[in-house]
Amino acid sequence: MNKKVTAIVPAAGLGKRFGQGSSKPFQTLGNKPLVVWVFEILESINEIAEILPVFKKDDMALGCGLLEKFKFSKVKRIAPGGKERQDSVYGALNLIDKETDVVLIHDGVRPLIKKSTVEESIRQLKGFDGVVAGVPLKDTIKEVACQVSGVRRKGEEIIVKKTLNRNVLWAIQTPQVFKYSALMTAYRKAMDERFYSTDDSAIVEKYGGRVKVIMGSYSNIKITTPEDIGIAEMLLSTVL
Repeated sequence: MNKKVTAIVPAAGLGKRFGQGSSKPFQTLGNKPLVVWVFEILESINEIAEILPVFKKDDMALGCGLLEKFKFSKVKRIAPGGKERQDSVYGALNLIDKETDVVLIHDGVRPLIKKSTVEESIRQLKGFDGVVAGVPLKDTIKEVACQVSGVRRKGEEIIVKKTLNRNVLWAIQTPQVFKYSALMTAYRKAMDERFYSTDDSAIVEKYGGRVKVIMGSYSNIKITTPEDIGIAEMLLSTVL
């Protein structure tokens, strides 16, 4: 595919489940920060012309220091983070060179992404508005009558509404790759309508985009809690 690809790396999350005052993308895995693992993979992919990190304001100095230390040639600028992940990605989209044809989005806290998955995501975009990596679910999934993150009254029971068909359910990861025009059009509509989602492909889907799923990797975990660092360390020694 002879098209310009820009990779956005959201790394401006608050990391509430990781611990107070922590910046997850800068936590150390092995001998380097999580986000550096991501940059190294993206930097090595020929199709990617630019890497655009998104850092929160308080992390700008730290982020700039890492970029200077590791000399990533494809990082030419940094986007400031927004209140929500979607605000951060939209801000980055508005900084992208209009000559960009394809936008790749990969979480700054998924350090174990395989180069082959990124390359295949880009290759598979032909004929679709988006391509996302994912894995078939292994566990049985039940829909319950209250939100997991919601505030429940003391003694309130969590009641099952229904059991979902695991055979048609996938856990979606990043990278997610989109035609720039389709992603930007969908994002503009979503921001105008104040429709928020934690998944970029869901925004494209909402406004009629065709999104394809390709096989990702069960090792492509998202670092969410301190325990995940230990899991990632183990995966580093066994699958990478």
